[in-house]
Amino acid sequence: MEKFFKNRPIDPNVSIGHVHLKVADLERSLAFYCGVLGFELTQRYGRDAAFISAGGYHHHIGLNTWESKGGTPPLPGSTGLYHLAVLYPTRTALADALRRLIEAGIRLEGAADHGVSEAIYLRDPDGNGVELYWDRPQHAWPRASDSTLAMFTRRLDLEALLKESTKGNEAESVSNPGRSPRDP
Repeated sequence: MEKFFKNRPIDPNVSIGHVHLKVADLERSLAFYCGVLGFELTQRYGRDAAFISAGGYHHHIGLNTWESKGGTPPLPGSTGLYHLAVLYPTRTALADALRRLIEAGIRLEGAADHGVSEAIYLRDPDGNGVELYWDRPQHAWPRASDSTLAMFTRRLDLEALLKESTKGNEAESVSNPGRSPRDP
């Protein structure tokens, strides 16, 4: 396996195109991803699948019940997807996402400042991990003396983030989750 790490790196313009999630209840998932987070429904495949996106892309997230209708989340300790990550273009857009979560009564699992990004962690209705985050500009990323990344995990001030919401400067009360995420 080590010999594969000596190959040239992947093209730097490669990106992750979409994630396809197995869900138990398609309508419940659409209510969360479209109703709460604000994704747009781009296409349905009958009663069993749907594609959703931001900004008119064909799909960022696929949702289906083909193998999971009425199913339960994987047990802790199982392998599989840790979380899907939704990248917001600005801190203000992330603040708006936080406002949406609060208004919908969605419980947060964590919130962290990683130096390179600020992130909010939660679960979707099927128990899938979801990270909502924005990246700081690369020139602001923390670096060690040898120029390698020096990411960290610190408490994210959700009150300060919420003040940046596009809805205005409401002083809604948000308690920071007691559990920090496991990400670096």
